[in-house]
Amino acid sequence: MVRHFLHISDFEADDLREILQLATELKVKFRARDEYRPFTDRSLVMIFAKPSARTRVSFETGFTWMGGHALFLGPNDIGIGKREAIKDIARLFSRYNYLIMARLFDHAHILELAEHATIPVINGLTDYNHPCQIMADIFTIQEHLPGQEKVKVVYLGDGNNVVHSWLRLAMRLPLHFSCCCPQGYEPDADTVAEARGAGISTIEVLHDPQTAVADADVIYTDVWASMGQKDEADAREKVFAPYQVNKELMAATGRETLFMHCLPAERGREVTDAVMEADYSIVFDQAENRMHVQNAIMAWLVEHGN
Repeated sequence: MVRHFLHISDFEADDLREILQLATELKVKFRARDEYRPFTDRSLVMIFAKPSARTRVSFETGFTWMGGHALFLGPNDIGIGKREAIKDIARLFSRYNYLIMARLFDHAHILELAEHATIPVINGLTDYNHPCQIMADIFTIQEHLPGQEKVKVVYLGDGNNVVHSWLRLAMRLPLHFSCCCPQGYEPDADTVAEARGAGISTIEVLHDPQTAVADADVIYTDVWASMGQKDEADAREKVFAPYQVNKELMAATGRETLFMHCLPAERGREVTDAVMEADYSIVFDQAENRMHVQNAIMAWLVEHGN
């Protein structure tokens, strides 16, 4: 069986803990510039239907450090699902490469890619979910709040792919997760129901920011209009304005609270510059950890697959 990384909830809690522990070890090795070469003479093909600087740089840098060669295919290089059948791409790239990472719009495309690939496929993001990001997020939280049980994470903004991956993490590891969003911008109802049904975490969908942030360990936000939604940006700015993370909202938690953002941030919209630059902002720890966790995911998949 080939192991793919498509949704966090595809893995058992012990598997996730193994990956996070491996990320801790690889972060130490990377910072010490120790040699770690599991992918010598191997290649990672990176398919980007939806571009991203951080995803490309973190995967490419990490795979190169681990001895391999990463190949970038941008939107103009490969028309996945348009110019060529997804199943044909999966079969061909499986013959050339050791792993596939894909950052796509349509979630069905990543599922079809994995169905036909004979090498591990890693979900670098789809419109439905963003599993590598949330694995990096919980890794970062554990670094800053070691040993704390059932951390309360309050997400403010659109019930988007980031939220869906938080919900899927909550199906495996105990959390208190609150999505605070405007009416009509809630996360996928089936995913919410599944997360609640797992019986592991406390799951809330709320609409009042002041109420939602009470006792939060972490406040998290994202851009109000994601890629593919920029034509809605002006309308969304009016709807989401009360959900801006500012110093007053951070103070309303009633405790010392960390701030997170998956980047890129539109400073002055979903978050103020003062919050981004505050001592409690761990945004750049979070961004760095994308690479360490992704390295661990790739190494773990190869060790536990095939």
